[in-house]
Amino acid sequence: MLPNRRAILIRPIRPEDAAPLHAAFGLLGPEEIRVRFAGTGGELDLDAAGQLARPDPRQELLLVGAEPFPPGEAMIAGLGRARRVPGTREAECAILLARYVAGLGLGRHLLQKLVKWARGRSVDRLFGDIPETNLPMRELADSMGFRLDPEAEVPAGLVRVVLDLGQD
Repeated sequence: MLPNRRAILIRPIRPEDAAPLHAAFGLLGPEEIRVRFAGTGGELDLDAAGQLARPDPRQELLLVGAEPFPPGEAMIAGLGRARRVPGTREAECAILLARYVAGLGLGRHLLQKLVKWARGRSVDRLFGDIPETNLPMRELADSMGFRLDPEAEVPAGLVRVVLDLGQD
């Protein structure tokens, strides 16, 4: 239950979520991060939503924050994804939230689950790109131990944050 008394369930995405994901994708922000989920333009057609709703569980985790209804019927309020960078011990993560749940703790819950997944997959380094103007997300990352990586080559307007998980 979020502070606004809205019930949100965090769960792995299911193939049945493709249509609700397609419907909600344009409401999830920010646009710069939607582009990283969907490709150029940050739009998500139904075929691409279907592909996104079937992640490779060996390489990535895609979570939804959704209403507590069956997959396919639940409105999606947020997405969190972590995926391994092929041939490395690194993983990239990203979070998209609808405006009506921003600042209510859903992003923290999603990020905690992505960090846990990365630790369980022997990932040494988890990183994500955040719009430099998204101060709440930058503060969240900082509060969870992520640090800015000023050396990273990222698109204009984004900053990279990194969490060293170094498996001992």
